[in-house]
Amino acid sequence: MDSADLSGRTAVVTGASRGLGREIALGLVTAGARVIGIARPGSAVPDEVEALPLDLADVEAIAGAVGDVGDVDVLVNAAAVMSARRSKTLEVSLDDWRAVRDIDLDAPFALISAFVPGMAQRRWGRVVNVSACLGRMTGPGTAGGLAPYRVAKAGLNAMTRNLAHELGNGRKGVLIDATCPGHCRTDMGGPDAPRSIEEGADTAIWLAGRDATLSDPPPTGRLWEDRTEVPW
Repeated sequence: MDSADLSGRTAVVTGASRGLGREIALGLVTAGARVIGIARPGSAVPDEVEALPLDLADVEAIAGAVGDVGDVDVLVNAAAVMSARRSKTLEVSLDDWRAVRDIDLDAPFALISAFVPGMAQRRWGRVVNVSACLGRMTGPGTAGGLAPYRVAKAGLNAMTRNLAHELGNGRKGVLIDATCPGHCRTDMGGPDAPRSIEEGADTAIWLAGRDATLSDPPPTGRLWEDRTEVPW
């Protein structure tokens, strides 16, 4: 599955001021898209990206904040926060639980609610949810610890698959997918992580520009790593 030219398309990328979000935003600019980067107020996005200052933790404010953006063809939910390393389910506070869930799960839901109905109406759209292997129910997934982060990412995976089914599994022109970028050298992953930011961002950029005409129906509602489907 090759990537399509995104010339004339508008993309929104969250977390666009740094790390994976920044790299994905720049990759979509290279693919020809007009890119709007959502980042916290006071954060700088690349010059090639239109800045939309927005604190995703204020979930209820998202719909109003993006109301004037217009038609969006590509949505990449890349922003995320990590829970404290020893945040076990029976030890984490409700406030800490909600602080992670707000950005990692509820904000993507709010943005999907804002932009995907238009994609479905126009019968073209791409949603890429940047998930994590820690959110998988297999392999390195929900094996204890980091409870708010693991559970929020598992919920993001579930929302991805559920929404894909609701939109006809690609038959209506909208592809909904998630990707595990792996352990990358970002602020969250640390300088000693084994993967570069470019490696982590590649699959999200590829998913955002996939050509849906190469198969009928196109594969969607999947979890991808290094352009290969992996089990949930």
